[in-house]
Amino acid sequence: MFYISLIPFIVLLIYDFKKSLHMAQQNLYNDDHRFLKWTIKDMKSFKTPLKCSLVVVITYLLLILLKLDSRLITELYFFVVSLIILIIKMKENRGSDTKIGLKVTARVKRLIITNIIILALISFGLYCVRNVNLIYLTLFIYEILLNFVLMISIIINKPVEKLVYLSYKNKAVSKLKSMNNLKVIGITGSYGKTSSKNILSDILNVKYNALPSPKNFNTPYGLIITVNNYLDKFDDILIAEMGAYKVGEIKELCDLVKPKYGILTKIGTAHIEIFGSQENIQKGKFELIESLPSDGVGVLNADDELQVNYKLKNDCKIIWIGIDNKDADVRALDIKTSNKGTTFNVVFKGDKKKYSFTTKLLGYNNIYNILASLALSKEFGLSIEQMQKAVLNVRSVEHRLELREAGNITYIDDSYNSNPVGSHMALNVLESMPGLRIVMTPGMVELGDKSYELNKKFGTYMKGSADVVILVGEKITKPIKEGLKEVKFDSKNIYVVKSTKEAFALVKSLSSGKETYCLIENDLPDIYNE
Repeated sequence: MFYISLIPFIVLLIYDFKKSLHMAQQNLYNDDHRFLKWTIKDMKSFKTPLKCSLVVVITYLLLILLKLDSRLITELYFFVVSLIILIIKMKENRGSDTKIGLKVTARVKRLIITNIIILALISFGLYCVRNVNLIYLTLFIYEILLNFVLMISIIINKPVEKLVYLSYKNKAVSKLKSMNNLKVIGITGSYGKTSSKNILSDILNVKYNALPSPKNFNTPYGLIITVNNYLDKFDDILIAEMGAYKVGEIKELCDLVKPKYGILTKIGTAHIEIFGSQENIQKGKFELIESLPSDGVGVLNADDELQVNYKLKNDCKIIWIGIDNKDADVRALDIKTSNKGTTFNVVFKGDKKKYSFTTKLLGYNNIYNILASLALSKEFGLSIEQMQKAVLNVRSVEHRLELREAGNITYIDDSYNSNPVGSHMALNVLESMPGLRIVMTPGMVELGDKSYELNKKFGTYMKGSADVVILVGEKITKPIKEGLKEVKFDSKNIYVVKSTKEAFALVKSLSSGKETYCLIENDLPDIYNE
């Protein structure tokens, strides 16, 4: 009976460990204590499973004190409560899709092995004690503190990971040195990096073999894997997306791949909670442009004050793109948006002619991304006709103003890490749509001290853009409600739900056969809980 009683607990342990491992991966394996911060925040949220686990420990202690802890009762109790907690957790997580799933990398496998060894040592120690009560109690405490055990595993594995990293890095550096004709383009910014990377890749591949770094491979490890595993001797161009969470990280990436060309997308308040300040974000992002050689080319946004006002120390060539700024070197005019996409004209400085472009993409953010790509594509010798054709066929990026049709409902999926500027532009896209217009959102995160203020502003912007607002999560969306109240948004058309699943069901109910456009502006990131 003892071993049978362990079955639901083992399943529960595997279930929880997978989630913990996933969160550790999303939090860069506790770099700058990010995973620890998430763990504390998660425990403070005090969700039902954690409550259950604590109740189990307390009630079990009571069983021992009341001397009701016979072997059979203890085993049955352990079996039942493990099963109940497992069911509760599975029920709570049902329908909560993650944007980025767990990637079973070599590092993840090493962490799994380390955790198995730790658990085996604990199990052996408990076996030697041969006290069933103590065994069950220890296992439950282990399950509750699983995240902290994982952190210990990460610390234990650090020396090994460092050696592995250096080995892969040296291999990547050698490979890059051997490819003398390879041109490297770096892309960074607060948002729009992945979209710009994919757009630029689609355009340049009309004439060249251009390799974009896969998915979110924008860390040192990610770029090393890109070079070692994906870069081919026939590739002409490497487009490296560069992400960062602190000053110095973009410089590290530049030292690794040595870009000659760089695109800086808009700088905003995204990740200000992690960077610490707006100034740090600005300094960190400009490390790309500052790292370019004197014969390099940097593309900057003339509509972004944080870029215009930055005192650049590099003397490389700078191309300014823009929509509002009339002095921009590459400028978009006459922008028209519909549910089919966007049409606009482009003017190149020194050329009085307007060139017409059409894209399936939506939103001003994507226009900026296209302009930056056009600026560099012109540097690489592409003709206007080649660029026009390529822009027409540019692919939309998943979860970035992506159109998804479901009967009479068209979802405008902008659920990937919303930010103040991007969310405002997304609302402008929604405003241009016919029929019933719905916003579904939990608000924006990682905004630090400005979180309340910026989410409140987000709420005020919804007036005129949306007919109905669906807020996911009562606590986290309070600032948005305040903003909606401030602009006197009809309270009858404001709904608060607990989960994304409920939100989708409500959209379906509200549409009732009418032409409906629903903007999904940020889903609640996996590293946050209400």
